[in-house]
Amino acid sequence: MTLDEILASLFPGGHAVKNDSGIVFGSATLRSGGRALVIGIANKTAVGVDEAIRLSGYVLDSLAREAGPILVLVDSDSQRMSKRDELLGLNEFLAHLAKTLIFADMNGRPTIGILYGHSAAGALLATGLATRVLVGVPGATPAVMDLPSMAKVTKLSMEALQEKAKSTPVFAPGLSNLARMGAVHVTWNEAVPLADQLDALLISMPDAHDRRDILGKERGGRRKAAEIAERVRDLALHSH
Repeated sequence: MTLDEILASLFPGGHAVKNDSGIVFGSATLRSGGRALVIGIANKTAVGVDEAIRLSGYVLDSLAREAGPILVLVDSDSQRMSKRDELLGLNEFLAHLAKTLIFADMNGRPTIGILYGHSAAGALLATGLATRVLVGVPGATPAVMDLPSMAKVTKLSMEALQEKAKSTPVFAPGLSNLARMGAVHVTWNEAVPLADQLDALLISMPDAHDRRDILGKERGGRRKAAEIAERVRDLALHSH
């Protein structure tokens, strides 16, 4: 689905959302009557310091004057691979964006990521994976790290990684693999109006506790993460 199709299906009554050179921002009225802040990335735009600080500003500005959920639409490249961005501290800008979304979610503004296109690496971590719930739209092509990059980092051959990807979602890109790992909570049905599915999600939103490790265990994509996280938590609580 294109951005225009996504917005039309989410907000059949109209919206005030713009796409400014790959930066999505604006607001829309929900069918319940409330308002939602809508931000995000479009056109497979790379997320650099300029994009990150601009999106962060929209979130922080809305906290003082608005209520309602925050929807983060995601169709991006990875983080911008430029000397300028790295010298300016791109990692800090991406972390700031993620923190603003987490802060908003902890202070009464439930955050929902909607992954409808591509996304990878730091751009995905700072947007969709920083929301309480990440929804996938069929046709989305996420990758925490693509296999060629993973081969460079791990020093494993492409053949070895491709073989591991068949049985281990952690090594494999794609929407279904992110769902198996628990990163994508639910995949919406294109044949059903997205407004209906958004309404249902808002009613059944899980609490702010991060359940991605539990979902990954239930779905067989990350069998050990939930257990290890629980053990670390217990050790921390009983260390005093």
